[in-house]
Amino acid sequence: MTDTPAPKRRRTAVEVLAALRQPKIAVMLALGFSSGLPFLLTGNTFGYWLREEGTTLKAIGFLSWVGLAYSMKLFWAPLIDRLDAPILGKWLGRRRGWMVLSQLAVGAGLVGMALTGPRAGLTTVGMFAVIVAFASATQDIVIDAWRIEAADDEEELGLLSSAFQLGYRAALLATDALILVVAARVGWANSYIAAGLCMAVGLFATLKAFEPTRADTILKSKAPLWTPRGFFDAVVGPFIDFFATHKELGLLMLVAVALYRIPDFVMGPMANPYYHDLGITKDMVATVRGSIGLVAALAGIAAGGVSAIRLGFFPTLIIGAILQPLAVAAFALLSLTGANLGVFSAVMAGDNFAMSFAGVALVAYMSSLTGLGYTATQYALLSSTYAMLGKFLKGFSGEVVEGLTPAHGLLGAYAVFFVGAGLIGLPALVMFVVLARAHARREARLAAEAAPAA
Repeated sequence: MTDTPAPKRRRTAVEVLAALRQPKIAVMLALGFSSGLPFLLTGNTFGYWLREEGTTLKAIGFLSWVGLAYSMKLFWAPLIDRLDAPILGKWLGRRRGWMVLSQLAVGAGLVGMALTGPRAGLTTVGMFAVIVAFASATQDIVIDAWRIEAADDEEELGLLSSAFQLGYRAALLATDALILVVAARVGWANSYIAAGLCMAVGLFATLKAFEPTRADTILKSKAPLWTPRGFFDAVVGPFIDFFATHKELGLLMLVAVALYRIPDFVMGPMANPYYHDLGITKDMVATVRGSIGLVAALAGIAAGGVSAIRLGFFPTLIIGAILQPLAVAAFALLSLTGANLGVFSAVMAGDNFAMSFAGVALVAYMSSLTGLGYTATQYALLSSTYAMLGKFLKGFSGEVVEGLTPAHGLLGAYAVFFVGAGLIGLPALVMFVVLARAHARREARLAAEAAPAA
């Protein structure tokens, strides 16, 4: 007769508050900020700058493909998992060495974008944007691995994921709202230089962080990367391990993750040009994002975290899959009201709440699916999967709006586009309902098989 493992004791409120005071939580907040800082500066905010310089919507849409770097990181994540960063790795350790190297590259790339700008030619500024995106994707690989390996248990992983999301959203606020205020006064170039210097936040946090050792025993047991066995294990092993763990549900998980954030990705490149063409000033956009938008984002993060704990991953993901399409489609209302502060504030609040809620749900869910020894590569697989399709489709967003303009007018074309972007979120809702039921059936079957042994 085998002993039944004792159920895990959940932390009390006092223990949770004590955990929040750990230095690693503060480090995670700063690293989340460092991770989120470059994202919009090569994406939606970059599109605002381009539109002000007279760039066509079609070109803005295609330039958003710079963000495909985030979808391709699974191809070099095995190297990050198994190799030390040049020079820095011996000094700081594997995770922290790659963090510092990527953070320096992001800062240098942002300064390069500032010194060239759209007037130097889209090719030149685009090259610097590519550097920023690839360095930022590398930073994300390492920060995600650090977050998972630094956690002592699942509850602490949840706390670190929430801290990461809070820092990430703060960076999005800075690069989505505050930068507009700064750019209106000192210009886009100086704003991007300031953003590059802000990467020092992540650099400081990396130097203060500890090098996680939880996966060391597993990693040391693996063959060296330069051997055939080691290379196979680094490149193919994470995928074999993932599907061996999750079996028939593995592919379903990847499909559901790939579809989850498509509405947000597709609408992204057109949001700031939309505000510009509506006549909404940068100050108004920044004010709403920094006030109502911030409150809504924080509420979304809190609600997503509470929902994940109280209801579980799948109900939370399903709620997010309902909220996201509604929030995106609501942008169509602005084509009827123009620069109406009340309507704009309501739409922005809904968008920030929905995207924050869904973001927490997806990050926590994907983090729970990784295994030690393959942390960086497996999380890169999941995060690349969730971003790849959406980032590819968003490249056509400007072409779609311009194609709809002759029949609907510019603002009408935007409205049709945003409604369509919301509707393409429905398959994700269906997939997560199917996945939740399949997961429940699998858990019931495993419980039934284990019952006689107990």
